[in-house]
Amino acid sequence: MVKALAGEDVEQEKGDDIRAAEKALYMAMIHEVRPLPAARRLLEELKQRGHTVVLASSAKEDEIEHYLDLLDARQIADAWTSSADVEQTKPNPDLVQTAIEKVGGGDGVMIGDSVWDVEAAKRAGMPTIAVRTGGFGHDELVEAGAACVFDSIDDLLDSVENTPLNG
Repeated sequence: MVKALAGEDVEQEKGDDIRAAEKALYMAMIHEVRPLPAARRLLEELKQRGHTVVLASSAKEDEIEHYLDLLDARQIADAWTSSADVEQTKPNPDLVQTAIEKVGGGDGVMIGDSVWDVEAAKRAGMPTIAVRTGGFGHDELVEAGAACVFDSIDDLLDSVENTPLNG
């Protein structure tokens, strides 16, 4: 991320320091994080429909622990990932492949909100349902390869029958 935002020279000279500072600053504010509206309801709906639910996050382990508690998702999710599970995170497919491996393999469908989610899933050979909660536009997500795009989790829930989850 540092290289993408600030260039190779900054990555080489200050990349590790910037990442360390980001971690400390983020953890000081993590209590301000709130779940997206309908996030837990989506997890419950997926389980009710018989889907295996894996939260494929590239966040740090302690952040994942916080998010699982925030969503009260430990009893819903079948597994979850963190950046510690892989050498390279999204858009590389490693995290998605690891998520699938954690539940014994098979096919999957990614639900994500970034072009990196879409690209990682595509590289892992699975479709992505994109939700526009990550700051990316409809066209960006479609161009990255999303099978379908929804403006909100509620919109996804209203149309779940018309997604790759119903295939």
